[in-house]
Amino acid sequence: MKNKGFSAINIFGLSVGIAFAMLIGAYVWGELQVNRQLRNADNQYIIQSKWKDPNLGGDLTGIADMPKALADNYPGLVANYYHWDGISTTVSKGQMHYRESVQIGDSTFLKMYGFKLLSGNTWSALADPFNVVITQKMALKYFGKMDVAGQTLSFENLHGDHHYFIVSGVLAPLSKNSVTDLIANSSSDFFFPAAAGKYFNRSLTGWVNAGTVNYVELREGINPKAVEKAMPMLMQKFETDHVIRTNLTCYLVKLTDYNLVANGGLVKKMVFTLSGIALFILLMAVINFVNICIGRASSRMKEMGVRKVMGGLRRQLIGQFLTESVLMVTIATLIALGVFLLARPYFADMLGKDIPGLFGFPTYFILALLLFILLIGLLAGIYPALVLSGLKSVDSLKGKLTSVKESVVFRKTLVAFQFSTAVVVLIGAVIISRQVDMFFNGNLGYNKNYLIYAQLPRDWSQKGVNKMESTVEQFMQMPQVSNASLSYEIPDGHNGGNYLTYREPNKANMVSVTGMVADARYAAVYNIPLRAGTFFKPVYNPADSMQIVINQTEANALGWRDPAEAIGQKIIIPAYTIAPYTICGVTADFRFGSMRNKDEPIVVMNVHSARLYRFCSIKLKPGNVQSSIEALSKKWATLLPGAPFEYHFMDDALTKLYANEIQLQKAAYIATVLAVIIVLLGVLGLISLSIQKRTKEIGIRKVLGASVAGITSLFLKDFLGVVVFAGVIACPAAYLMMQKWLGDYAYRIDISVSSFIIPIVLLTFITAVLIVLQTIRAAFLNPVKSLKSE
Repeated sequence: MKNKGFSAINIFGLSVGIAFAMLIGAYVWGELQVNRQLRNADNQYIIQSKWKDPNLGGDLTGIADMPKALADNYPGLVANYYHWDGISTTVSKGQMHYRESVQIGDSTFLKMYGFKLLSGNTWSALADPFNVVITQKMALKYFGKMDVAGQTLSFENLHGDHHYFIVSGVLAPLSKNSVTDLIANSSSDFFFPAAAGKYFNRSLTGWVNAGTVNYVELREGINPKAVEKAMPMLMQKFETDHVIRTNLTCYLVKLTDYNLVANGGLVKKMVFTLSGIALFILLMAVINFVNICIGRASSRMKEMGVRKVMGGLRRQLIGQFLTESVLMVTIATLIALGVFLLARPYFADMLGKDIPGLFGFPTYFILALLLFILLIGLLAGIYPALVLSGLKSVDSLKGKLTSVKESVVFRKTLVAFQFSTAVVVLIGAVIISRQVDMFFNGNLGYNKNYLIYAQLPRDWSQKGVNKMESTVEQFMQMPQVSNASLSYEIPDGHNGGNYLTYREPNKANMVSVTGMVADARYAAVYNIPLRAGTFFKPVYNPADSMQIVINQTEANALGWRDPAEAIGQKIIIPAYTIAPYTICGVTADFRFGSMRNKDEPIVVMNVHSARLYRFCSIKLKPGNVQSSIEALSKKWATLLPGAPFEYHFMDDALTKLYANEIQLQKAAYIATVLAVIIVLLGVLGLISLSIQKRTKEIGIRKVLGASVAGITSLFLKDFLGVVVFAGVIACPAAYLMMQKWLGDYAYRIDISVSSFIIPIVLLTFITAVLIVLQTIRAAFLNPVKSLKSE
């Protein structure tokens, strides 16, 4: 209470660091707990796929018959299995119509993972083909209550038909897991038995079907390597497709590890990066606390001398310093707990992740917190406790301390470390922001402005495609619409499949491509430049069903350097037919997926010949976007009654594509603000201490004619030299760290000199302003008061 200013600075700075570390710690803990709540979690595995040619397929899906074959042929290894196929469909209840993600899978779903039902029977819930299990959230959404077993919901299939399904169970709230919540931003809320696949026109069987997500539960004590050895033998025995048999390797990933290692280990990298940032921020706050505690200690020498003269024992003085220090850390920790409770919802919303509350931590967290309080309290108090309590009473009363100069050097070293950390964080935030900005505003190869997309009701017959084309054309007649297109894909990285192509007759030179399906207006809607030919004919003719469009990368891969040479040439796509396709157009390369990967070869089929579609992409005319969307919503309700108009801008698709990078960017912004605040609090405390100790010196200098500017420059030189030195040290470290981070992207920004200069100049300027404001006040004091200060 005697030193309110210093106490407030010290406690506030430390509490900010502790609160941020706790928020990041809660996020990390939450990510580490994913899948650990599942029954027999230590024995649960997901079967992943590794292709010799990565373009032949992804790692997420695998052979549909593999899990059952493992259970049937190796019952001593595999105790159970579950596999599913996912689609989105229109769900209806009365006047409510929504597009939802659903899973069609084995009846082992509930028993294998221990998912609980709030209503319904676990053993029979998925026994009937027209049963469906829904989540609690969906029960409340469609029925307004949870006890809805026996109620019905209507589901649309891929032929545009509708059928009622009986709700046979309502799932209790699920913790985050990689069974119901496997794909980011697309968790499943409806679960059907495998027999329902017939209605939805989906197959969960076959050795040539490599499109299901597969899981197995191993028996207790079984080494997963034994199962990995069994899978190639099953492939040799049952797999009829030569391409799959010779290119695919199946392997197991433990479900308790899967969340961290999926998608190239994005979550693992995020966890390590944020943990590193949090530790540095906490370390900066601790250094501040220790620094100011040590700085304040030398001004208490006379107090120690008086106490010793009055009979105070050394152990009592040591106890006093350590108790004060531990008490201040305790107060800072209590404040940090309050900040954590208040900030947690906002932090979770910013990261798009659930952040566990205080009671979500294990009980040993309390012990760790108490240990932290004791450790930091002792660290901050041990120096003044031992040094000052050991001085002779006479020296204490005279204010003599020979080690003050050494402690100043030590404290300046700590300040330099703080500044270095702050500069690294600032530089990192600048570079991450520039890279994320490139994702959205760089050269995507198409124009995303005024572009929205929505999923359509599906009828994958020729009649259904013709009807949707007619509907899209009616959207085009609206004054608010510039153009519109029907397609199976939008440029969000999710395509209908990858397959091999080759140039007739050179079968040896096979090229793996990303397959797309679109109509003749797709290139115009997305403003994708054509290098040669046409993007299909404006009016579809059945005679043109074998025409396709390729991109520049595919043309180059097949041996045509000049796009015009490819027009009219034949290529074979064995996965579809041995009849040759004719190239009618070559587009420029455009970013279909993430910038982590290079441009892929792309083949586009006509939606009329492939008879597959999901999206309507609409290019709005510039102007009042909101009124245009309202007009579109009314037109949609007229043309497609019963189908929800759930539109998204293309920026939304990119946001999902780069969700981890955006989370890191937001976290970097917060870390930057906190790092700067902590550094400035440290500077504020140390400058105040320095001014307090040099009050008499300032008075003497003023009497001898020193100007305010001259006195201010004394303090500026003390600290700005440290800032510049810290910047020089920080730059190489920041460069190496950010170069490594950018190395994950095929397309990345160049690290410019400005990315280093701007953060250093900004931090130096803010520090200089703070120092000037503090010292000017001291410099303007009446010299008479300054000279009387001691």
